Amino acid sequence: MAQVPLAAGLFSWPSDDPRLLGSECSACAMVTFPSQDSCPRCALTEMVSKPLARRGRLWAWTTQNFPPPSPPYAGASGKDFKPFAVGYVELSGEVKVEARLMETDPAKLQNGMEMELVIVPLGKNTDGDDIVTFAFTAC
Repeated sequence: MAQVPLAAGLFSWPSDDPRLLGSECSACAMVTFPSQDSCPRCALTEMVSKPLARRGRLWAWTTQNFPPPSPPYAGASGKDFKPFAVGYVELSGEVKVEARLMETDPAKLQNGMEMELVIVPLGKNTDGDDIVTFAFTAC
């Protein structure tokens, strides 16, 4: 059974050192995630692929205490739903990435804490392969 990424081009996979894949503008150095074809700052189309740092700092966060609307949410609902945290992680001072956080206890999360990218299971596709996505965990 294979592990396949949620979407192509979001992160390097398979990899022993997975990285989120962003883009950087050759003209103004704006970094984006996910990767974009044109720069949101200067509108030029001189974007180059950029593997992002694996570690960063938690910038802001919240907990999701009820199932979000489906679609796009594809997780458990009803009594099987488990609250989860989402936050923005600032990577190398270049870009803030919105992602699921592996820590679900709000008392253990603090703005500025160091976080590291992890690849986690999300579910299965119709071929029975494991779908994986990215998240951040406290270091």
